[in-house]
Amino acid sequence: MSKLKTLISEGAGKIDPVSVSEYVGVGGYEALKKAVGMTPEAVIAEVKKAKLLGRGGAAYPSGSKWEHLLHIPETPKYIVCNADEGEPGTFKDKLILGKLPLRLIEGITIAGVVFGAKAGYIYVRGEYRTIQKRLLKAIENAKAAGYLGANVLGTGFSFDIHVISGAGAYVCGENSALLNSTEGKVGRPRIKPPHLAEVGLFLQPTLVNNVESLASVPAIVLKGGDEFLSIGHPDSGGTKLICLSAHAKNHGVFEIPLGKVTLRDAIYDPEMGGGIAGGKQLKFFHLGGQSGPIGSPAQLDTVYSYTDLRKAGLTVGSGAIVVLDETVPILEYLKGVTEFFIHESCGKCVPCREGNKQLLKILEKLSVPGAANENDLANLRRLVTTMTAASFCGLGQSAAVALNTAWKHFKPEFEANVNRGAAAAAA
Repeated sequence: MSKLKTLISEGAGKIDPVSVSEYVGVGGYEALKKAVGMTPEAVIAEVKKAKLLGRGGAAYPSGSKWEHLLHIPETPKYIVCNADEGEPGTFKDKLILGKLPLRLIEGITIAGVVFGAKAGYIYVRGEYRTIQKRLLKAIENAKAAGYLGANVLGTGFSFDIHVISGAGAYVCGENSALLNSTEGKVGRPRIKPPHLAEVGLFLQPTLVNNVESLASVPAIVLKGGDEFLSIGHPDSGGTKLICLSAHAKNHGVFEIPLGKVTLRDAIYDPEMGGGIAGGKQLKFFHLGGQSGPIGSPAQLDTVYSYTDLRKAGLTVGSGAIVVLDETVPILEYLKGVTEFFIHESCGKCVPCREGNKQLLKILEKLSVPGAANENDLANLRRLVTTMTAASFCGLGQSAAVALNTAWKHFKPEFEANVNRGAAAAAA
């Protein structure tokens, strides 16, 4: 029996992505028709019952976020979709954006109806040039069919969606940096509070949700929150799009019901990862993107849910599962991760800007026999603590997560080249 579930990916690759009639043929826009006849409170109640956790990485309860915004009296309100999919090993939003853009557009439009918004924005990763053109065509077709634009479905409600192109900055995946970039400002994180629900895009109340989160909304409205919840885990309803890459035999995006599949299933099931390429052994896996934790084979039987992974010291994050085999030295891998964060740091705060550079220096010393001593190991641990506690935004705070979790599983590799007598001699 298949462990996969098609809930938000239904129709992907089977219909013309920009054809409204073909999308309607697979049940598209039924949720919007239902939503326009519901009160905002009723729609939000279903989202809350569904226990939809934000699919972008933070896992914040979407229902609570929506309810908070509803109770803010200021207008106008804006709907913003975070489609800046810059997390290495993550390409699940690309599936929705490229193959089911109308499902995303429907979810954004439902949010627009709920909050009486006049405009929504989709901030798309700059590298997704072809997808941006497809989104614009899908928006144009939705307007022509009466599902978007002036007088949506004859209700008198008008709502438009604009597409904004990013320029390749990883930090713009952080919601407040994304809003700054949308406004034409430097893409750097804002001080919070005030929260984005209160002072967001153009200093107005704003809902910011991930592509996968908004694409889940039509299913929640159509099926009801209770049914959506039953598909997944009691603490987090529905499904999750996961991305298998690197040394997994099968690469791709797979939709799984939360709480009903283990990491072993995801990596080894023939319908998903299919095991390790070349018949090699699994050494470790990197979950949720470069800012996520590294896991070991001993954790393979952990159930893939927000709750179970958190208990195991792991995380869902963006949904990435980067699989690495026995040939990969952990220090070399971590140097690549750290170089990525050095490149992508916006430079706003010292702990992130300078801390990542110092991490790389120590990792390079640890890779050379006798070049590092025990003081370097102590400094490495101290840097991790400082960066996590003192960095301004999530980028710096999570930049050392991979290193910190790898230390727990592969400490002997960190210590293998350390000159044990050098620290004492220096003292």
